[in-house]
This record gives sequence, C-alpha cells and structure tokens, in this order.
Amino acid sequence: MGEVVNLRAVRKRVKREQNDARADARRTQFGVPKAERKLRKAETERASHTLDQHRLSAEDE
Repeated sequence: MGEVVNLRAVRKRVKREQNDARADARRTQFGVPKAERKLRKAETERASHTLDQHRLSAEDE
C-alpha cells in the first residue's frame, strides 16, 4: 500500500515554499531593507558633516 498523506499539510508546505521563493525574488528585486538604507544615509551624512567641520576656508589660510 501507499503512504498516507495529509493533503492539508502538503498544501501548507507547498504554499510556504512558494511564499519563500517569492520573498527571495522580491529581496533581490528591491535590494536593501529600509532600516539599512537609513543607517547608510545617516553614516554618510555624519561623515560629510565631520569633513565639512575640518575644512579650511579661504579666510583661515
């Protein structure tokens, strides 16, 4: 005889696998998470601000 299969569990597993595949595709499509983008932007602004603070103006020379 064949193996007894719970069709509800199979449907759930298939749906979960499809959702995971879709999530992977969307991750590659849309790239970086919003939190990471905000962090990078803040670091860039901070570095720019620090650099501007150390810049010599024409009056200082």
